[in-house]
This record gives sequence, structure tokens and C-alpha cells, in this order.
Amino acid sequence: MTTETPSRYGFADLPGLMGLMTGDEKHGPAATSTLDALWVLHDRVLRVSPATADAQDRDRFLLSKGHGPMAYYAVLAAKGFLAAEVLPSFGSYDSPLGHHPDRLLVPGVEIASGSLGHGLPLAVGTALGLRAQGLTDPAVWVLIGDAEFDEGSNHEALAFAGAAGLDRLHAVVIDNSSATHGWSGGIARRFEVEGWSTETVDGRDHEALHRAFTAPHPGRPHAVVARVEPKNS
Repeated sequence: MTTETPSRYGFADLPGLMGLMTGDEKHGPAATSTLDALWVLHDRVLRVSPATADAQDRDRFLLSKGHGPMAYYAVLAAKGFLAAEVLPSFGSYDSPLGHHPDRLLVPGVEIASGSLGHGLPLAVGTALGLRAQGLTDPAVWVLIGDAEFDEGSNHEALAFAGAAGLDRLHAVVIDNSSATHGWSGGIARRFEVEGWSTETVDGRDHEALHRAFTAPHPGRPHAVVARVEPKNS
């Protein structure tokens, strides 16, 4: 499979695609905080396309940061997973585009996002499942928000992943200063002490994001902390 997905849209088109989605519960700041990381992943890193969305050897992307899926839907539309014409139906009764993405309704979606703190454990299980099947090539990516670390399930998952050496597992943490608690040394340090490889970058710098996403990390899972402007700024 190739990392490049043909598209008639580019990054500059994403605000316009997001603008097609209206209604209540848009969670605009939560959505826009993820936009650059989502784009770089889908445009330059993930080995999955509309044609290979069900292929066994595809990369898996799990959106755990479920609030504000507008950015995710916009990127999926830009990459041809769904028609842009569907975007205005966002959040309506008969729309496939719910306030949390549904893997049964939207092509390219791997999990149904919901409660905080469930995405990283699911990503750990996905990486373990692929390893058990002998599928060592597919990468597993999960995007989480810094506030999700208020949930203990994430700390258990990252500790297990480090100990198990799940080197096909990657976490992208969007840090928009919305967490209730802090961690000594910062978010990346929390991963490091559990044996992860880490990078902390400007979450709006596409080249920095790409370098961090593609940094080698033999024998260890990899976490990229993408810092963006504070949620309430």
C-alpha cells in the first residue's frame, strides 16, 4: 500500500469543509486543535486509502479524542473516504456523521469514539491482536487529548504498552491545556518512564509533526505530544 491518497482537496480546503458542518455541539476548539495532526497523518503517514480501508495489512487510526469530530470528518472527506456533500448533514437525525464517529457508518473509522480514556486501551489491544496474528507491518495510531489523562485507564494502557514493547503502536497527544491534572516533567515524561519513545513538537508545524511521526523507535511504542494553543485562549 502507499502512504499517498489521491484527493481533490488540500489542507487549505479543510476550514471550508468544516464550515459545511453546522448545528449544536460542534466543539469547535476541540476539533481545530487536532486539524494539523490529522492532516499530516492522513496525507503523509498512514498507509490506508478508501480503496484499502478494509485491507488486512492497512495501518489503523483510532480517534479517541471524540469531541469535535468535524476536523476528522473534513479530513476523511478531503481524502475521499466520504463525499463532501454529506458534511452539511452533520449531527442530523438520519446522518451517518454523528457527534461521535461511528465505525459502522463512516468508511475509514476504526472505532466508535465515546467516553474519555478508552482509545489508548483499544489501540493497545489492536496492536496486540495484530502481533498475535503475525501481522508485524501495520502501524496502529491513536489520537488522544491531554484531558484524557485524567482517566486512569490511559495510565494503565501506556504502562502495559511500554512493558510489552509494542513498537507498532503510536500515540498522538493533542495538548491544548485542557487537562485537570498535571504531571511532573510534562506529558512526554509520563510516557518515557514507562519505556516509550517520545517527541514533543509544535502541533501546527507540519514538517515538525512529520519528522516526529516518522522518527525511528525500535523495540518501543512511540508518543508524539503536539502542543497547540490553549483551549480557552
